[in-house]
Amino acid sequence: MQAVHLEKLSDIQCQPDSQLKFITEAWLQIVECRRVLKWTYAYGYYLPEHEHGKRQFFEYLQGEAESGLERLHQCAEKELQVYLNAEGPSKDFNEFRTKLAGLTSVTRNYFENLVRALENGLSDVDSHGACSRTVSAKSLGGGSSKGRGGRGKGTTSRSSSSSRNIDDSGRWSCEHCTFSNVKSATVCQMCQRRS
Repeated sequence: MQAVHLEKLSDIQCQPDSQLKFITEAWLQIVECRRVLKWTYAYGYYLPEHEHGKRQFFEYLQGEAESGLERLHQCAEKELQVYLNAEGPSKDFNEFRTKLAGLTSVTRNYFENLVRALENGLSDVDSHGACSRTVSAKSLGGGSSKGRGGRGKGTTSRSSSSSRNIDDSGRWSCEHCTFSNVKSATVCQMCQRRS
């Protein structure tokens, strides 16, 4: 990637190498996340059978991690090809940069929080499946619109007091990073951007 594609991309898009670091960072994040994901399977294997709640929560978190990583990988590989195959500079290259950098950041945060939760033995879930009030799957950054099994967020309604879309559960998704925030939050809890 660094030796061949970035040099070619630099020439096509008329961008200095220093402006293409976001691509290298995305690929390094993909590699790191694949390594973490590999070890989550070992973790899941050793989860006690009688702890159904923890097992279900773990499988949900693992599924969200997989889908988030696939989104990042898709962007870094397939969407990048458009710009590598372009005849000249693309006017929407900066939008691609913002998207890939954002996905990299969100994925990094999710995996860091996932590792922290696993290190704590999923202590926020009791064996019957109840989550504590302080931590849930959403607080790990799992605010994607589709989780494992195709679950959607539900319909959204427009709030008259702001430009946020509040879903059926009373949460709003950040337009920048898609994190699902509580209704009362005025700043995204993941990326710190205003709603």
